[in-house]
Amino acid sequence: MTLYSCCLILLLFSWNTAAYGPNQRAQKKGDIILGGLFPIHFGVAAKDQDLKSRPESVECIRYNFRGFRWLQAMIFAIEEINSSPTLLPNMTLGYRIFDTCNTVSKALEATLSFVAQNKIDSLNLDEFCNCSEHIPSTIAVVGATGSGISTAVANLLGLFYIPQVSYASSSRLLSNKNQFKSFLRTIPNDEHQATAMADIIEYFRWNWVGTIAADDDYGRPGIEKFREEAEERDICIDFSELISQYSDEEEIQQVVEVIQNSTARVIVVFSSGPDLEPLIKEIVRRNITGKIWLASEAWASSSLIAMPEFFRVIGSTIGFALKAGQIPGFREFLQKVHPKKSNNNGFAKEFWEETFNCYLPDGSKNSPASTSFHKGHEEGLGAGNGTAAFRPPCTGDENITSVETPYMDYTHLRISYNVYLAVYSIAHALQDIYTCTPGKGLFTNGSCADIKKVEAWQVLKHLRHLNFTNNMGEQVDFDEFGDLVGNYSIINWHLSPEDGSVVFEEVGHYNVYAKKGERLFINENKILWSGFSKEVPFSNCSRDCLPGTRKGIIEGEPTCCFECVDCPDGEYSDETDASACDKCPEDYWSNENHTSCIPKQIEFLSWTEPFGIALTLFAVLGIFLTSFVLGVFTRFRNTPIVKATNRELSYLLLFSLLCCFSSSLFFIGEPQNWTCRLRQPAFGISFVLCISCILVKTNRVLLVFEAKIPTSLHRKWWGLNLQFLLVFLCTFVQIVICVIWLYTAPPSSYRNHELEDEIIFITCHEGSLMALGFLIGYTCLLAAICFFFAFKSRKLPENFNEAKFITFSMLIFFIVWISFIPAYASTYGKFVSAVEVIAILAASFGLLACIFFNKVYIILFKPSRNTIEEVRCSTAAHAFKVAARATLRRSNVSRKRSNSLGGSTGSTPSSSISSKSNHEDPFPLPASAERQRQQQRGCKQKVSFGSGTVTLSLSFEEPQKNAMANRNAKRRNSLEAQNSDDSLMRHRALLPLQ
Repeated sequence: MTLYSCCLILLLFSWNTAAYGPNQRAQKKGDIILGGLFPIHFGVAAKDQDLKSRPESVECIRYNFRGFRWLQAMIFAIEEINSSPTLLPNMTLGYRIFDTCNTVSKALEATLSFVAQNKIDSLNLDEFCNCSEHIPSTIAVVGATGSGISTAVANLLGLFYIPQVSYASSSRLLSNKNQFKSFLRTIPNDEHQATAMADIIEYFRWNWVGTIAADDDYGRPGIEKFREEAEERDICIDFSELISQYSDEEEIQQVVEVIQNSTARVIVVFSSGPDLEPLIKEIVRRNITGKIWLASEAWASSSLIAMPEFFRVIGSTIGFALKAGQIPGFREFLQKVHPKKSNNNGFAKEFWEETFNCYLPDGSKNSPASTSFHKGHEEGLGAGNGTAAFRPPCTGDENITSVETPYMDYTHLRISYNVYLAVYSIAHALQDIYTCTPGKGLFTNGSCADIKKVEAWQVLKHLRHLNFTNNMGEQVDFDEFGDLVGNYSIINWHLSPEDGSVVFEEVGHYNVYAKKGERLFINENKILWSGFSKEVPFSNCSRDCLPGTRKGIIEGEPTCCFECVDCPDGEYSDETDASACDKCPEDYWSNENHTSCIPKQIEFLSWTEPFGIALTLFAVLGIFLTSFVLGVFTRFRNTPIVKATNRELSYLLLFSLLCCFSSSLFFIGEPQNWTCRLRQPAFGISFVLCISCILVKTNRVLLVFEAKIPTSLHRKWWGLNLQFLLVFLCTFVQIVICVIWLYTAPPSSYRNHELEDEIIFITCHEGSLMALGFLIGYTCLLAAICFFFAFKSRKLPENFNEAKFITFSMLIFFIVWISFIPAYASTYGKFVSAVEVIAILAASFGLLACIFFNKVYIILFKPSRNTIEEVRCSTAAHAFKVAARATLRRSNVSRKRSNSLGGSTGSTPSSSISSKSNHEDPFPLPASAERQRQQQRGCKQKVSFGSGTVTLSLSFEEPQKNAMANRNAKRRNSLEAQNSDDSLMRHRALLPLQ
């Protein structure tokens, strides 16, 4: 059984050896062997296997100069380690490197070679097999390039725990340690690259893009991650297509049609160069320009795509590149390559032929290089003068530095440095095994592995715990997923003015270690769009919404396709493409364009506005007129008219009017808490004081003229003390109302935002409308009582009660305040205060004018009427009128009674009243008496009745002659009616005429 297994494995190994002849591998012996997988060719020739004969190995085509440079980086690193006195001393590293031809099948062929050799060593068949060319086991593999290839290789190597360190496979799927147990890499995974792509699109404010991905384990996961990031940023994807280098022409045509018809100008591509090449060629053929290509790291610097003849189509490419590293001495090493000097490198011969477009004589017939050339190698870079039908022989003296190929492009060593770092990572893991101290190892009980018999799984264990510093001074350690976290450079494709080649200009970087929002840096001044323009292209489904508008959703369209809707009043947007309008703060309102918020207009009844100035002037005018009247009354305080109007109450009444006019000023100006709490009580108490004075005056005079002969008790209670007491009691009720109001619900300043959107009305919140109603209602109640007494006393002497004027003033008062109620309820803002000020001023002017202006006119302009005789004449006339009416009524009653008894037609007057009814005076005076009467001061009053007119003539002497004058007046007028005498006695007793 053992011999059978040995033969089977040897057969398998021999088959792999046959498939990979001496010219198809790079191999060197050593104490420890490292495997390598590199894409020396871009693909394999399509060949129909009809199985009519034994299948042959697929032929690789299209030489990859960059792949050969990566292979050289591995060889250089191994030779550098072997010559190092500190790293793995006395140990020699060997290598076995195979060409994957950028396909899974070729990569698995090479991987089977590694696995088969390891299984032979594990069987210890040396005693059965005489293997003189025995090669040690491969303890680690460097590679592969594409994520799809590495996925297949990792599945196979993981079965045997052979560590695999990739230098270019960035698929995030490979971070799954449950599936890929032995996979590690020196390149960041695509998780960060997809995020960086979304950040770039967001940076340039694009939101309408298309996506293209390679149909493999690199493209699909990468573009899926990008979709997730795009969705978080509200970036919409117009189309999403999958491509492959093996797609037929019809599939490529369909993808190109989609690109051509799309309105998205930005295209995100997660693909490798070989997979993207057929698509780009068809786009170039159709001359589809104006697109911006966002390239993933796998093709951002691909020599297959970055060609001058493609530049007019892809000149706007922005891509990601790995951070460049430095490999001292690598440039010289690359220049030393030569087929005759590279005995261990089977790929050197083909490289030489492809570089100089010639063939080496010993391999001209069956050389893979010749075959690949005739099948259309895409990298035929201007060397030699051969054609597709013939290549001249190589001399071997060609100068490698005289030809420009991607092989010699060592200015930005990215993947090459990753290869270099991968080799050193394995070497440092071996160094940790080599220097391990028993008891401190990573294995059971702290044991260490034997460097001379080291196995692959032991190297994997140390790689997972690796930590060393590279030649650039950076710390290298794999995380729990076997990844290295690295940064990206952002490049822009430019056309070189010197030779017309495509150059990669670094325009920014992406730092994955920075916090979110600070990772991306782009220098826009370095970017050239379409190779020449500095203007950022537009790639949005809809035009940007300007500040002052927001995006509105269009039904049935993606969220990136929208219409611009103006922000409503009170909201604003100060940025382009705002998804929503922001509400302005409470004290602010949106400007006309809705791009910002401006402070709301503050409105109150200001001192400086015309309306406020007018009201203030009227209030000052009222104060001035009231003060003037008060001054006149004070100056002429001993005159009969002033005395007859109850001088003390008049002073108090004028003071209350001053308070009324002054209280109106509290309603003007910006409302403060103290003014709000003061103005209504000041207004209410002032008016109640005013109405109380008028009420007491009117009521007192009415009582005087209707009362009987007064006693000393009447004089005591009808004096000033009682009057002031009544005024105080009436006012005290209003004071109590105000105190209760201020205590329970005090008014306060209030900023009203609700009446008008753009205006803040600063008003007084009254606290309690019920209290305000009580205050005004009580004032109106007193005014109604006052109106009643004034109306009742309208026939009394004008000098005493001015009944007509008080009645008229009360009518004005009622009209003003009845009109105030609906006006107060229907207005708002500053006009509420204005309405109340107008009501206060109108009522105050009405009271002042009706009660005092007539008296001031008499005092100042009619001094002849401001005499005691005029006042007493008015009083006597009133008494005579009362007596005459009473006598006439009795006479009429007697006449009716006589007529009813049948008889008498004569008249029997009950008094000696002199009447004239179309008759002459029955008692003519002598001429001397008439002249004497004319010489005396007197007055003549006419009293009209229904049947005639009675003329009353009274005269008055100086105070010392009062007795004689009274006797003469009685004799002349023959007025001895008892009622008239009583009335005169009452008036003389109570009225302050002296």
